[in-house]
Amino acid sequence: MSKKIGLISGSGQFPIIFADAARKNGFAVYAAAYLKEADPELEQHVDAIDWFYVGQIKKLIRFFKDNHITEAVMMGAINKTRLFKDVKPDIKALSMIATMRSTHDDGILRAFASALEDEGIHIKPSTFLLPELLAPAGVWTRAKPSRAQKKDVALGWRIAKEIGRLDIGQCVVVARGSVMAVEAIDGTDATIDRGGSIGNGEAVLVKVCKPNQDTRFDIPAVGAGTIRRMAAAGIRTLAIEAGRAVVFDKSEMINLADEAGICIVGLASEPE
Repeated sequence: MSKKIGLISGSGQFPIIFADAARKNGFAVYAAAYLKEADPELEQHVDAIDWFYVGQIKKLIRFFKDNHITEAVMMGAINKTRLFKDVKPDIKALSMIATMRSTHDDGILRAFASALEDEGIHIKPSTFLLPELLAPAGVWTRAKPSRAQKKDVALGWRIAKEIGRLDIGQCVVVARGSVMAVEAIDGTDATIDRGGSIGNGEAVLVKVCKPNQDTRFDIPAVGAGTIRRMAAAGIRTLAIEAGRAVVFDKSEMINLADEAGICIVGLASEPE
């Protein structure tokens, strides 16, 4: 393998899927994995790995430079509540934070990417080897959204875009024209649980890209686990943004949704 790629890994299956695809495409993969986040199984799918606490930017840069990495991707989730207890910022991280105007998700990620690029490490889109993971437009399931659900999806889209503009979250749960839950630092699963618990079996989940999202990282993601969570919470429809969300286990997602009577729809633009 003559090509090299750095992988900055949080939790979930995306880093392993990417590592496998990269190696099939002739890349040697060097993973900078976050402790208590990245799956230890990742070690079996990469050429080299080192483990870091969130905030150890200088150590991460040194790892990439020692291995002559000039391109990298960022993917996988970070448990945001853990940022208040397991982060270990080094001097470089503290300097970066001190110059930031916003410490919301997108602001932090953009600043982190800029810090790496200042060191000659170019950040590439997380899907550059996996365009097939991007959500297609259209209804995917046997179930179709009802007229009432379409109205709730349209409302949810507008609300989700607005909380995204404010860099609060990416998804909302809506039922009967009212917002049941808004994603905050607790993440999508907790939003599903909160919204479903008061949606009385009529709620929809809408998950979209933030209006100013840097799609190199933090792109919305859904998978079979999303459908299982929705089914348990009594949420009947999932609407995601086509071309701007990553989909894992798509066939399994559709099968689970069909079994539960859940509708999945990809929307290419704001619904009417």
